[in-house]
Formats: sequence, C-alpha cells, structure tokens
Amino acid sequence: MEDEYAKLIRRMNPPRVTIDNKSSPDATVIQVESVNKHGILLEVVQFLADLDLVIKKAYISSDGGWFMDVFNVIYHDGSKITDERVVSYIKKVLEKDAFYVPSLNGSVGLKPSEDYTVIELVGTDRPGLLSEVSAVLTALGCNVVNAEIWTHNARAAAVVQVTDNKTKCAVEDPKRLLTIKKLLCNILNGNNDLKTAKTTLSPPGFMHRQRRLHQIMFAERDYEKIEKTEQEKKNKLTTRVYVLDCVEKDYTVVTMHCRDRPKLLFDIICTLTDMQYVVFHGVVHTGNMEAFQEYYIRHVDGSPVSSEAERERVIQCLEAAIERRTSEALELELCTADRVGLLSDITRIFRENSLCIKRAEISTEDGTAKDKFYVTDMTGSNPVDPKTIDSIRRQIGQQAALHARWNSSQSSDPQPEETTMGFLFGNLFKCRTLKLVGS
Repeated sequence: MEDEYAKLIRRMNPPRVTIDNKSSPDATVIQVESVNKHGILLEVVQFLADLDLVIKKAYISSDGGWFMDVFNVIYHDGSKITDERVVSYIKKVLEKDAFYVPSLNGSVGLKPSEDYTVIELVGTDRPGLLSEVSAVLTALGCNVVNAEIWTHNARAAAVVQVTDNKTKCAVEDPKRLLTIKKLLCNILNGNNDLKTAKTTLSPPGFMHRQRRLHQIMFAERDYEKIEKTEQEKKNKLTTRVYVLDCVEKDYTVVTMHCRDRPKLLFDIICTLTDMQYVVFHGVVHTGNMEAFQEYYIRHVDGSPVSSEAERERVIQCLEAAIERRTSEALELELCTADRVGLLSDITRIFRENSLCIKRAEISTEDGTAKDKFYVTDMTGSNPVDPKTIDSIRRQIGQQAALHARWNSSQSSDPQPEETTMGFLFGNLFKCRTLKLVGS
C-alpha cells in the first residue's frame, strides 16, 4: 500500500499527457509524464497496444521519482490519430489517477465482472489439442465467449472465458467446476506429459489475457532450450539479444535487433516486468520491418545483472518473449453468427483437414463470433495446401466468412549487425563494457 507521503506527492503531481500531430510528419506523438512507480511503463504500453496502435518509436526515462515516455504511434494502415474522440479518450484514461494506482493483487488491468468464468490451461502442445479442449467444454454445457491460445517450445497455454449455456452467466456450481477441471486436466495429460499439466479455474472477473499468457509461459519456463526444427533455427537467426555491463552508471544494458511486428514492445516490457527488472532508460526504433531496442535496466532491488547465469536467462527469456507471437503460419479469420459448440466444430474441421493450430484469438460480440487461427500443416514446415482451405470453406458453410492470409514474421532477414555494438543512446551514457553476451 502507498504511504500518505506518496499519496500527497501523487496528488500534487497528477499525470500529464500531451498528444501532438504536428511535430512528426508520419506519426502521432504521445508524451506521458507522471510520478514514477514500478509497473507504470507496462501499464502505458499495454493501454496503447490494446488500442491496436503501432509504436514506431519510443523514448523512455524514469530515473529518480519522475516518469516520462514519448511514443510515436500510428494505426496499422499508417495513419495518425486524427479522431478527436480517440485523442480525448487517450488523455482521459492516461491522466486518470486511478490508472496509475497499483492494484492490490499486482495484476494489471483487473476489473470485476460476473459475466464469465476464467479457465487457464497449460500443457504440452500437440496437434488437435484445442479441438479436444473445446469439445469437452461443449459437452459440459459451457460456451467459449473469449479465448487466446499460444504455443511455444512445445508448450501450450490458454486463457479461456466461458459461460453456462443456459444462464449465459458464469459457471458457479462447485461440483461442476471440479468436473470441468478434472476432465480438462485429463485432456492436457493425454500424452503422458513429462511436465505437469495445469488447469486453473478463476472466479468471475476480467484479466488481460495476453499479459496473463506471458506470465503462464514464463512460469512454465518455455524459454528453456529444446531441440528446434530447421525452420525454428532459421527464424532464430533473425533475432539478436545482447546483455552488457554499464559499470560507471551501474546499469545493465540490453540491446535487441529483430523483425518488427505488432505488440513487440508490449511483449518485451511484459517479460522484463515479470522478471522483476526496472527499465530506467530506453529507446525503440523501427523501420524496414526491423526493430532496434535498447534498455538500461536494474533489478527491483537496485542491482544490475551480476552473473553469467543471470545474463543467459535474460537473453533466453527475451528471445522467448519475441518468439511467442512470431510464427510462419497461415492466418484464417472467421466471422459468423455465434452459437453453442461453434469453436468445437471449427477446430474439429481443422483437425480433420490435418491443420495444426499454433495460435488463436477467439472473441464474440453482439452475437457474432470473430476468430483468428494461425495454422500450419501437421509437420509445421510445409505450406498449407489451398485445396485444404477450399475444403474447409465448404464444410463450414456459406453463412460463415473465412478469409486466409499468409502471416510471415520472417519474410526477409534483417541485416546482420556490425562487429562493434553501437548504442542507440549515443553518448548519453558512457559505458565501459566488461562483458558482452549474445545469442
């Protein structure tokens, strides 16, 4: 809990947000200033990501008791934020003092709701897993309202929001919840999982699904190295993470070079926060589908990275944060009238057509299901046959709109770095590098 002095300082220095469309010819500039606190950077970046804004550049400074960030943002079509209603909404939310107050449970974006029950799943990934899970939920009288599923390093994690088919509200019967948990655990343990599968039933409420998925994957240590396919090895060559010592300023410097993609900054800041690191200074530049990031960090206890093992762990975890949302896959976007058992039917059709779901985003709004599936063939290495997509369209029927597009996060390789590692901050910090670790 904040002490009275901290509350007084916060009241005397309310958050200030400036939104400018004139200073940059190709982006809207959002500047956020506030009294500093741990986690504030993640909250701001998460809010901008939820608005589906693309962060092209960012400058971060939170040394001492004051926080100031500058973000150059655009929409996905490259346009600026010109709608005054959106500008007003951004200022209203970011300047609201409650937005910056730490939640009691430490979870960003938690809001009370009685509309659904949250089910968290984690286990070993395998073809057809989502089909089996959704079939069990349908058989138990549950309708999937929203869900997000990630797979990485042979692990699968999902955050699923379900309602009772009859009441259209959260499932409340303790015996029924216990049955749901037991049967889902059996599904997740279907292949004699060497790692313990987990099913967690949360009380009715709202949580930031992608934030939670990062936490689940991190807790499951999906960053640990496993034998990778040739395609995964090729993709890994496009990502560079370096950890350096900045002895004179007592920082650790983390630099990254990888393929740019939506929500990359959010994924990185999520992971650094979950690892209990604080970003004191940082800069992000993107261009030509590449992203360059540099952060000056310390652990929450004030110490920089101090051991070789810790360095390697930072590198592995940041690589995992980049890779979780990166895939060579076919994106299938489905829009149709929602009904009980829809997800079960669609995933069964995918399975029968030998498609493997690598990632999925499930949502319903006003009786309409809007789902995205990122799929590969069963091997994960061959393109999906167009005839397979035609077959799926026939099976789901004319009433459903199914659009296919290739989702390639690695369409062309970034140019290799120079031998001498340069700093995006230039001479702002004069660091004597004692150790350089890269992968």
